[in-house]
Amino acid sequence: MTTHEQHETVEDSPVGWVASHIRRYVRTNGADGGTFHGVPSLLLTTRGRRSGTLRRTALMYGRDGDNYLLVASNGGAAKHPAWYLNLSADPAVEIQVGAERITGRARTATGEERVRLWPVMTKVFPTYARYEKETDREIPVVVIERAPREESPAN
Repeated sequence: MTTHEQHETVEDSPVGWVASHIRRYVRTNGADGGTFHGVPSLLLTTRGRRSGTLRRTALMYGRDGDNYLLVASNGGAAKHPAWYLNLSADPAVEIQVGAERITGRARTATGEERVRLWPVMTKVFPTYARYEKETDREIPVVVIERAPREESPAN
């Protein structure tokens, strides 16, 4: 997200319990909400693919080195979640992990990388394996790579 975008209004998930989770997370910098049922939780902000509005949701996450991992399970539903469709259209994202806000780029793991990362995420949240059995779609594993820090101009 650019500096301009940081001043835009962000719309939180319309799902009641998710919106409540986000409010607690933001208010406490993740002290309340940094885990969800014992699983690490972060806030993801994407740009709406149709509206252009910044949208925020709370998601469980895993790690692969410096990268953050998300699973677009949508509870095993037949369709991808809206946040995944948004970042597929515009991969520039912001995540909040605890008090830290991180600008990054999202991409879908494919091929061997997905094969390697899927077990990482099913270890984080074993229910993902059940979701995979309940749907005909391949559930995406999303990799968020931290955007390079802007270097200061040389004096």
